[in-house]
Amino acid sequence: QAPARLLVAGMGDALATWFEAKTCVDGHIQNMRGGASTRSAEKLAELCYNILVEDGPDAKRAVERNVVNPALERLVEANTLLSGLGFESAGLAAAHAVHNGLTATPLTHPYYHGEKVAYGLLTQLILEGKPRSVIDPVLTFSSAVGLPITLAEIGLTELPNDMLSQVAQRATAEGETIHNEPFEVQPDMVADAILAADSMGRAWQDQHKE
Repeated sequence: QAPARLLVAGMGDALATWFEAKTCVDGHIQNMRGGASTRSAEKLAELCYNILVEDGPDAKRAVERNVVNPALERLVEANTLLSGLGFESAGLAAAHAVHNGLTATPLTHPYYHGEKVAYGLLTQLILEGKPRSVIDPVLTFSSAVGLPITLAEIGLTELPNDMLSQVAQRATAEGETIHNEPFEVQPDMVADAILAADSMGRAWQDQHKE
């Protein structure tokens, strides 16, 4: 009975699970409970991603029609169970830290956690230097279900340098999960990646206009 936007926001949160988990597993980072990441957690996080890509658009359409179909059942499993197990048993990285940074500006407050995490994931992928073969499927999925891929889509039609600096400083605060990345992350790197993600998202939208 819930609005489709809530389901999609859950997809945005779950979308980051595998990428953040993989960063933590590869870096031998302690998981959210202070233990070692498990191989099963990484595989569950990967399954979460695969279900999202396969079933996300059909699940969204089902909710919009107020019906339940197998795609929606699988999607709910991914959004809740698999995403939860993946992040708790493996860990978080830049995507969620960028979300936290974005909350530094009130302009993003009308947007849901998962919507900002989805943008944070694009920022993480750029920070990590991932190739387009990794990024493009994320852009394709996000566009298909309505997750934000530009700053304007999370309320930031303009992002002055002072506001951008506040976001980047908050994202890199002591104790933030961005420090689980396998390299030292400085605020200026985050600021550049946020802007680069926006440019990439806008170019993607221009390229795929009907």
